[in-house]
Amino acid sequence: MEKVKNYAETKVDLCDRNDSIDKELFSKYGVKKGLRDDSGKGVLAGLTNVSQVRAFDQINGQDVPCDGELLYRGYDVKELVQGGIGKHGLFEEGAYLLLFGELPDTGQLAAFKDVLADCMRLPTNFTRDVIMKAPSADIMNSMTKSILTLASYDPDTENLDTANVLRQCLQLIGVFPMLAVYGYHAFNHYENDDSMYIHRPLPELSVAENFLRLLRPSAEFSELEATVLDVALLLHMEHGGGNNSTFTTRVVTSSGSDTYSSMAAAMSSLKGKKHGGANLMVMRMMDDVRKHVTDFYDKEAVADYLTKLLHKEAFDKKGLIYGMGHAVYSLSDPREVVFKKFVEQLAKAKGRDADMALYNNIEELAPILIAKERKIYKGVSPNVDFYSGFVYDMLGIPRELYTPLFAIARIVGWSAHRIEELVTADRIIRPGYKSLVTKRPYVEREDR
Repeated sequence: MEKVKNYAETKVDLCDRNDSIDKELFSKYGVKKGLRDDSGKGVLAGLTNVSQVRAFDQINGQDVPCDGELLYRGYDVKELVQGGIGKHGLFEEGAYLLLFGELPDTGQLAAFKDVLADCMRLPTNFTRDVIMKAPSADIMNSMTKSILTLASYDPDTENLDTANVLRQCLQLIGVFPMLAVYGYHAFNHYENDDSMYIHRPLPELSVAENFLRLLRPSAEFSELEATVLDVALLLHMEHGGGNNSTFTTRVVTSSGSDTYSSMAAAMSSLKGKKHGGANLMVMRMMDDVRKHVTDFYDKEAVADYLTKLLHKEAFDKKGLIYGMGHAVYSLSDPREVVFKKFVEQLAKAKGRDADMALYNNIEELAPILIAKERKIYKGVSPNVDFYSGFVYDMLGIPRELYTPLFAIARIVGWSAHRIEELVTADRIIRPGYKSLVTKRPYVEREDR
């Protein structure tokens, strides 16, 4: 290992020299980096009936920023949340909608819940033989290993018929909470020398309730805790076909690969710091805020710290206020708007009023300060990840599980897009790259 490491270090200069591309060439050839233009608008790469993200109104041929809107199969997520208040199974209702395109009635939802509950089981000894072997603090990697291993237990892995793919997706949706929590418990036991306990999911509980049951030593949770987590799962379930992990799902699906490989690829995308790790960066930033701002109600002190962030004088010195702004939304993130009400309820119940005040002050001040310091193409507002980490912290969820919890929700969207890609598309996704290579004369080995 040391030999390989040393060799790699000697070759870094070659990689830097031969793999660096002049940024001006992207403009010269009209190449949109990251498949987005300078304003952040994505290149159209496909069509979808699964969801819609809207952040602008078309007025006189111009894009005008508006309050954000997220539709699942045409239904506003804010209305889905409001309509489900006081009811169990928001996650399950949203999953049915995304997978089948229609809102379920009471009987359909009950039957779907029953099927998902039946999917909450792993092959015999899988926890011992796979999850508990080589545990890691990176639970996303642990889950990805488990997903790929599950393929070897499926006698029909390669069958791409819609019914078979749907069956595989449902089974993965069912076991994702177990893969995440059991993976964490294995790491926490072997690496942190803590106690090991493995709870079984109960069929009568929702996915949100079972997650809390599996995680906690007591297996207990309150109605409010389960409700807030249920809302969080619904809001993270889907976000258009253009986000990195969903696009990854469609790319791998278009090649004719199996469901397990497609979901493992999506997991590898989601774990990236620029994608699924956003709430972790918010939490780390907030840790630093608490070290430097003693009075969370003091807006002037909060503003001074935020200014230091923007001037690259605080935290990671990247000049960013994490949790502010979004690649798509402009004036508001609809997920944050509806989620905040539940965050406030949970903060009050948990005695975290001071922390809530700090978040409120940052939400109020950050857009004003950013607008003063930056050239803004669209509005700046808090995104859902500004608050999601705070909620998970109040629920006692360890940070190692923040991104896996995102995956537990987002696999539903991945599944819907995988099925849509299989049903609709008949071409492998293969974008073009402008080559900058020029032909060079070959030199014999002894003359180099």
